Amino acid sequence: MNWPEGIETRPIDKGDVEAWAELVAAKEQVDEDGENYSAEDLAEHLELPHLDLPRDTIGLWSGDRMVGYGIAHVKSAVVDVDRVNVEGTIHPEWRRRGLGTTLMSWLIQRAGELHTAKHPESPGQVGVGASSTNEGADRLLRGLGFEEERYFFDMRRPLDQPVPAAPVADGLQLRSYDTSYEDALRQAHFEAFSDHWGWTPPTTEAWRARNVGSRAFRGQQSYYVLDGDTVAAYANGYEWEADTEATGVRELYIGQVGTRRAYRGRGLARAALAKVLAKAAEAGYQRVALGVDADNPTGALGLYEGLGFVTHKKFISYQLPLG
Repeated sequence: MNWPEGIETRPIDKGDVEAWAELVAAKEQVDEDGENYSAEDLAEHLELPHLDLPRDTIGLWSGDRMVGYGIAHVKSAVVDVDRVNVEGTIHPEWRRRGLGTTLMSWLIQRAGELHTAKHPESPGQVGVGASSTNEGADRLLRGLGFEEERYFFDMRRPLDQPVPAAPVADGLQLRSYDTSYEDALRQAHFEAFSDHWGWTPPTTEAWRARNVGSRAFRGQQSYYVLDGDTVAAYANGYEWEADTEATGVRELYIGQVGTRRAYRGRGLARAALAKVLAKAAEAGYQRVALGVDADNPTGALGLYEGLGFVTHKKFISYQLPLG
């Protein structure tokens, strides 16, 4: 890549997380994506088991200041298309100098290498997301040949309003998470999401790192509908303390909601989510948020709206085919 004079590049490592946190904080002030991460959160991000840090990550530096970063994420399996998702940003003070285009070109190249190495038998594409209000990202991505593929809504619900009653049927019970449910929860999630767009089954290790093993996971604010030892439905809560520090609002984020196929149509996800809302309010949270695919096949958007969630922001998933 032809990087501008004065820009040095190297892989990201844990010694870079403080500078990286300053970069993403500057990005959030301008882009307002609703994502705030501490240095500890970012250090955990580097521990994701699928990442080859020397080859899948890049930091852009001007002296001792990180002014951009990029990461390419390969999937462990393919269902329909090998979607190599990428992420990254350029510091707002360094935008409109060609850095974003060069960074995305590097990410596209790395995505192609990962696709060829891991899943060459399947069609491949690069996937990247951006807020619908981020006109600069839209121009950059379209200029590189990306097209819109999917829409997602960021939804919020304040906790100063009553939570609707949502009982479960006799014989079923609502319980908060404990470690004995870990594998039952994983199996329920894998089944519930098997018909969702873009989902591919991660390894058990990768699933745990992003879910119950994450430092943001809140087991006391995660609830499951149990049928004996089977997790029939679930709602998992997460809290990023950096969000509270940046916004002044203590928010619980619902990272996953799902129902096993045999249990759908009985209001069980609604019951689990309503319980999470009630317990979050008791614990002092001020707001609950979640993200949903606009074309979710299970009617999740209607479920969330019925529980008082309203759309706060729209995100776009862009894709570029890999030749």
